Amino acid sequence: MSFGQGGPYGPGGSQPPQPSAPDWSALADQSARAGRRRKLLFIGGGALATAAVAAIVATAVVSSGHKDKGGGDSAGGLPTPQDLPSESAAPEPTFSDVAPPAPPKPLDIISSARRDKAPLSAATLFPEKRAAKDDRSYTKAASASTTSCAAGTQGALGSVLTNNGCRKLLRATFSRDGVAVTVGVAVFDGKAAAEKAKNQYKPNIASLTGGGVPAFCRRTACQSSANAIGRYAYFTISGYTSGKAVTASDTAALQAGRDVADYTFRRILARGSAQASAEASATTAN
Repeated sequence: MSFGQGGPYGPGGSQPPQPSAPDWSALADQSARAGRRRKLLFIGGGALATAAVAAIVATAVVSSGHKDKGGGDSAGGLPTPQDLPSESAAPEPTFSDVAPPAPPKPLDIISSARRDKAPLSAATLFPEKRAAKDDRSYTKAASASTTSCAAGTQGALGSVLTNNGCRKLLRATFSRDGVAVTVGVAVFDGKAAAEKAKNQYKPNIASLTGGGVPAFCRRTACQSSANAIGRYAYFTISGYTSGKAVTASDTAALQAGRDVADYTFRRILARGSAQASAEASATTAN
């Protein structure tokens, strides 16, 4: 078998595969389409980014511009740090840890000679011209004071007062409508002695005459009583200035004795109250 000139690939022989020429028109169209897609993606991405930024800005604007129910700006309504009140420059008050002393009690004062120092006489204890109780009034007729306590008594009462250390006996007589009452106030150093004298009481305090009141309750039956407050024991005897005897059912003499005894109690307690007030004032002043 012979081959022509040029060998197997020469003229008349078999041709090797030839590369096809590129389709320039198709490539141009493809490139154009790719460019358009990139442009659209770029535009789309930019729009999304713009929308996100706009949303953030809108949120910030809405948050900062929120209105309260009253129509005011809730954020703007708060005071700025400069507007807030500053702390006061005045010093803070201080308080002592020591409790003030309790005010003195009148009964405590009149229960001890050491504290009961106010002047004491029939005139200071019974300074008024009348002793009143409710709608009843008794005129003071006479008064007296002695350091010999037994001298102002009759019967066994003198020994009772002396044995318990009586320092002074003050007496005063009051009268009303033919009834007279003498009250005797025995003064001791302390409350215990006064209580003993009251509990050991035996008749009687001696009636005190004068100021228009004649002798009474000396040789006839009369009403008597005994009581005590603080370092003071006080006794009454009441009866008729006419000398009439007081019976168990008699109410006039009994009422008169009670009224004068109540008046005496108030006068002794008032003495304690006056001294308690003076002590409290002195403590406050110091």
